[in-house]
Amino acid sequence: MVEIQPIRVEIEREEDGRILASVPDLPGVMAYGSTEDEAVRRVKAIALQVLADMIESGENVPEPLKALFAA
Repeated sequence: MVEIQPIRVEIEREEDGRILASVPDLPGVMAYGSTEDEAVRRVKAIALQVLADMIESGENVPEPLKALFAA
C-alpha cells in the first residue's frame, strides 16, 4: 500500500456510526466509510482525482498539497 502523507484528513463519527473523512485543504472533498481506514482510503482517492482535475484544467493546487507533485 502506498502512504500519501501530505493529504491531511480529518475524521469524525456520525450519530449513525458511520465515519466521515474530509480533506480540509480541499473544501467539499469528503467520504463516508464503515471504518476509519475505509473512509480515509476513499477520501484520499477522491482528493487525488480532484487534484488531478485541478492540474489538468490549469487551476492552482492548494499550497499544503503541492508537495505531492514535487519531483
